[in-house]
Amino acid sequence: MLDGWHEECGIFGVFGHPEAANLTYLGLYALQHRGQESAGIACSDGEVITFHKDMGLVADIFSEETLCRLPGSSSIGHVRYSTTGTSELKNSQPLVVDFESRSIAVAHNGNLVNGHEIKRELETSGSVFQSSMDTEVIIHLIARSRKERIEDRIAEALKQVRGAYSLLFLTRDKLIAVRDPHGIRPLVLGRLKGTGGGTVICSETCALDLIEAEIVREVDPGEMIVVDSRGIESYRPFLPAVERFCIFEHVYFARPDSIIGGGTVYEVRKELGRQLAREHPVEADIVIPIPDSGVPAALGYSEESGIPFEMGLIRNHYVGRTFIEPQQSIRHFGVKVKLNAVRGVVRGKRVVVVDDSIVRGTTGRKIIKMIRAAGAKEIHVRISSPPTCYPCFYGIDTPLRRDLIAATHTLEEINTYLTSDTLGYLSIQGLHACVPNGKTTYCDACFSGNYTIPLETEEPGEQLNLFRGSVCI
Repeated sequence: MLDGWHEECGIFGVFGHPEAANLTYLGLYALQHRGQESAGIACSDGEVITFHKDMGLVADIFSEETLCRLPGSSSIGHVRYSTTGTSELKNSQPLVVDFESRSIAVAHNGNLVNGHEIKRELETSGSVFQSSMDTEVIIHLIARSRKERIEDRIAEALKQVRGAYSLLFLTRDKLIAVRDPHGIRPLVLGRLKGTGGGTVICSETCALDLIEAEIVREVDPGEMIVVDSRGIESYRPFLPAVERFCIFEHVYFARPDSIIGGGTVYEVRKELGRQLAREHPVEADIVIPIPDSGVPAALGYSEESGIPFEMGLIRNHYVGRTFIEPQQSIRHFGVKVKLNAVRGVVRGKRVVVVDDSIVRGTTGRKIIKMIRAAGAKEIHVRISSPPTCYPCFYGIDTPLRRDLIAATHTLEEINTYLTSDTLGYLSIQGLHACVPNGKTTYCDACFSGNYTIPLETEEPGEQLNLFRGSVCI
């Protein structure tokens, strides 16, 4: 993107298959785009939960030898980008704990907006925390419950928290999935094909495709699914709430080949590009994307406008994620390492540059100058989402509002800063017209400031400091 949001996390679980660890490894591989800081897998053989996790990418953490040390027919896994808490091994997931002769592992995608408040209360009453993840708050609440069944303990704990969560719990003999009542983060139920089968629950359908599992359905908002040797049971332990699925999953976070709301993300993103062309037409010679995230929208813009699509920027896929480096100079240098303009494509041309969003604008400025230096005659920036004016507190690592360029600058000022000739964002109305609009309604707080779950301060962006730097999600 013209800056880059930091991803959230991805979760994957399987029950009832002799190669549970191997399937979870593959599932996490398919979900790697959702988090690249750490990864982990926990497995149960019916008696003991064993686990392995480390910092880095899935393929670097797990080897054949490592997976052989994770026996059992049920497993959960997690890929992480921190949204609260620091990026270090103690905050990697799944989180595995023992209490009252029980063992439980948890993998979490989301963020608890009242997690810091509950953590203070628990610490005051004697609880000791080993990490800075809000996920550990949930574990403490489960351990304090006096309910007998683990699913009842989980429900009681989650009734005390507020925020976004898609959760997987693994006990010695059960796989439990829970999605928050608003359904902010994605979660899907699948079934393994062939003899023996097995149940799979994960963040996105692309992970089901890789292991050749069938899509059953999306887990409903507020639903708890319990899988054990007797089969699958569905519960609704929470009061109903208005559905508010994260609309940015369609814009950027989900993989293009995933299915959400009955349609592929790829087709939604192409339609965003078509709508963008209708809202912000321009006379130009070529349309180019910021790869890779801008490709579908650029194709849609090209089809609707009739302007030829070209790959005017080439991405180096073998570069590390330099944007997470703390120094601005390193991040700017990383733009040149990751992307290079194709001079023969852009030289002397009026170029439409399409991407999905602008965050701070610093990276976008470098890219536009790069294209200009390669000989482009005009550069018209088109963004397939509305201006991002507000931070997210529901599982996406975003800057504070004061650091979002659209929150502090006018359209004209952003265009001047980017050094582009014109700039056009998709409207909020246009965005909502393009996403699946059956029974689903959306959270668009990052664009509108209409937060689904009330925050605890009047100035969004200054709270959650207790966990800031490392939470899980």
